[in-house]
Amino acid sequence: MSRSAHPAGPRHADVLHEGHYSAPPADLNVLDEKVWSRTVTRDAEGALTVGGIGVARLAEEFGTPAYFLDESDFRARCRAWSDAFGRDADVFYAGKAFLSRAVVRWLQEEGLNLDVCSGGELTTALDAGMPAERIAFHGNNKSQDEIERAVRLGVGRIVLDSFQEIVRVADVAQRLGKRQRVQIRVTVGVEAHTHEFIATAHEDQKFGIALAGGQAAEAVRRVLTLDGLELIGIHSHIGSQIFDMAGFEVSARRVVQLLAEVRDEHGVELPEIDLGGGLGIAYTSEDDPREPHEIAKALSDIVTRECESAGLATPRISVEPGRAIVGPTAFTLYEVGTIKPLEGLRTYVSVDGGMSDNIRTALYDAEYSVSLVSRRSDAEPMLVRVVGKHCESGDIVVKDAFMPADLAPGDLIAVPATGAYCRSMASNYNHALRPPVVAVRDGEARVIVRRETEEDLLSLDVG
Repeated sequence: MSRSAHPAGPRHADVLHEGHYSAPPADLNVLDEKVWSRTVTRDAEGALTVGGIGVARLAEEFGTPAYFLDESDFRARCRAWSDAFGRDADVFYAGKAFLSRAVVRWLQEEGLNLDVCSGGELTTALDAGMPAERIAFHGNNKSQDEIERAVRLGVGRIVLDSFQEIVRVADVAQRLGKRQRVQIRVTVGVEAHTHEFIATAHEDQKFGIALAGGQAAEAVRRVLTLDGLELIGIHSHIGSQIFDMAGFEVSARRVVQLLAEVRDEHGVELPEIDLGGGLGIAYTSEDDPREPHEIAKALSDIVTRECESAGLATPRISVEPGRAIVGPTAFTLYEVGTIKPLEGLRTYVSVDGGMSDNIRTALYDAEYSVSLVSRRSDAEPMLVRVVGKHCESGDIVVKDAFMPADLAPGDLIAVPATGAYCRSMASNYNHALRPPVVAVRDGEARVIVRRETEEDLLSLDVG
């Protein structure tokens, strides 16, 4: 994959060699359960339903584009992660994937903790009632105000990301008369099998303190000397959208080696190890994600084996699934606007949203699936590129997919697996209005994040 990008986004008029595309599915009406949330199905007329509600009704009531989140599926995935890791581990939902007050309440009710990485996420969590002690605070450049708020409110852990931050957090804690629980985020030199822009454990990047050159060991030494800090463990995160556990094995081995060094040098066995998140989901039928119980067993076995080899007691494990919980639970519903066949190439299908509601295709060259959802069609498949309405050549939602040849303006189409990093990364590019998030469950639908209005845009423009 090329690591260079055109300023306007990914190459938008490339013609790939024959055979690049997979063969079209035998039946375009079949929904692959790997990429759709658990209550999604088709009714007798072939229209998609979620939580027992048809998309035509949802579009009429809430408009398009809109994100529809399957609450039952979200809760079930929370329980699956919690059950898989059990009482001897901690599951922190990564709020950066998608966060709202409703989501915070669901997390509380399902027994998960919460990982935040900004003051805004912390405010949302606390406003929705998440106990501060169940919150972890991440970030590579936390502001002084964010640190003070976190320490004053008693967040359960602050993940230290630099030598400067060690001093800042210790100073705030001492001034407030607190002893703040912290972890040190280390970069372990593992480049996960993922896109370069979302691989976060190789050394040439902004996160963490490197194991190389003894930097992480020095960070541990400094933290242990400061009265305002209680070092509870080491944190490692190796990337995002990962399917292969090999990277976690190498990472765990190197983190355990650091724990052994800490014991030998300081006589301290740190009680916790956080292996981060980054587990992949199915965006297309080709993706093959692991189930939470498989991940839990693999990580537990890796850590236990490495600790036994080093003569260490097995620490308590923490993980941080975000995308793996919320990603598959939502889809984005669009209305088709224009259809433009390009003979010998593909057909361009323009929808009423675009890169303002899903930047991932332009940013990461991400791949998605798409389906006609307002009706059944037995027409022949055609190769399409789903694009948005923005004045940007890189405004691509789905690069290449097969859709029925009778697709027409006014049809509803849906892109599944958009629960993570779509609404949370949405923008007002071209002064677009960010779509609503609608939770659907047991025949009822309710807005949990409302659609923006033009008044919202103008309220910020004080010029």
